[in-house]
Amino acid sequence: MMERNIKPYKGKIDKKERWQLNNHKSVLIWFTGLPGSGKSTISHELEYLLFKNKIRTYVLDGDNIRRGLCKDLGFSAEDRRENLRRVGEVAKLFVDAGILTIASFASPYISDRKMIREMFGNEEFIEVYLKCDISICEKRDPKGLYKKARNGIIKNFTGVSDPYEAPEKPEILLETDKLTVEQSVKSVFDFLQEKQILTLNSENVI
Repeated sequence: MMERNIKPYKGKIDKKERWQLNNHKSVLIWFTGLPGSGKSTISHELEYLLFKNKIRTYVLDGDNIRRGLCKDLGFSAEDRRENLRRVGEVAKLFVDAGILTIASFASPYISDRKMIREMFGNEEFIEVYLKCDISICEKRDPKGLYKKARNGIIKNFTGVSDPYEAPEKPEILLETDKLTVEQSVKSVFDFLQEKQILTLNSENVI
């Protein structure tokens, strides 16, 4: 009944006008991969490179979102899906505002990532799969989470007690057990240039 009384208000400024103001397009770049595959590190390095090139950008990071917007959620499949649904809705607002948005989430289920993709228009969702052997992820283990998961302290941990479903056709594949952080960031940056998402003059590119 409440939904019948809700009518979205359309403002005077549309997304393409914001693009013109910014001199670049806005999309959602979605980093997915096992814990320890490099999602946060690469996403923030990409954000910094884009910022240096005068691109309005922002990272939605899994841990940061869990401390605020989604602090009421756990890690069951249902809670993970709701976590990502909320992130998707926030990302839609950011993209509509003309911000090139980066999301860094394990997002282990294909169906959940498909849900996010379907929120966006054609070519506005870019899935980046950070492929990394779990032995390498576990060796890195920057937060000590794999050790806790192996000891049964953390339940529903992706790659140990919960599955990870790898993307079948990601827009970008980064083998982060073979590539450096710099190489990975450059691959994404080059992709954005090739797709004409960054309308930069060559002399402005760092």
